[in-house]
Amino acid sequence: MGNTTARLMLPLIEPGQAQKELAHNEALVLLDMAVHALVEAIGLDTPPAAPAEGQAWITGAMPGGAWTGHALALAGWTEGGWRFVAAREGLAVWDRASATAARFVGGSWRRAGVIAAPAGGTTVDAEARATLAALLVELQAQGLVAG
Repeated sequence: MGNTTARLMLPLIEPGQAQKELAHNEALVLLDMAVHALVEAIGLDTPPAAPAEGQAWITGAMPGGAWTGHALALAGWTEGGWRFVAAREGLAVWDRASATAARFVGGSWRRAGVIAAPAGGTTVDAEARATLAALLVELQAQGLVAG
């Protein structure tokens, strides 16, 4: 076993480790940022000048400054400075700026699309439209599409 978890790279406490609370607290800070993640925006390459503790962003493909080396990562500001969680397939966040969910799929962040209920057309199929409307409600409830 390594010294970090496999998925979120959370620090593990080693047998006989001095100052175990440091590893434990670091893991809690990263969990707080990654579980039910809320980001201010997606795709920034420059860290904000005055972040508030607890705020997070998704870094861009070419981040600079304090974010250098952390492309497409979840970057959170903490009392101890910037903390990063590397993007993993399926990682999901809520993007406050667009009020939509985003998911890391195939090496990039994808925002949920906006899908409108069907309207118009020459043939109206009420059962198909009702099914599509119910599907849209469910996808919106799951944060997979915007309303």
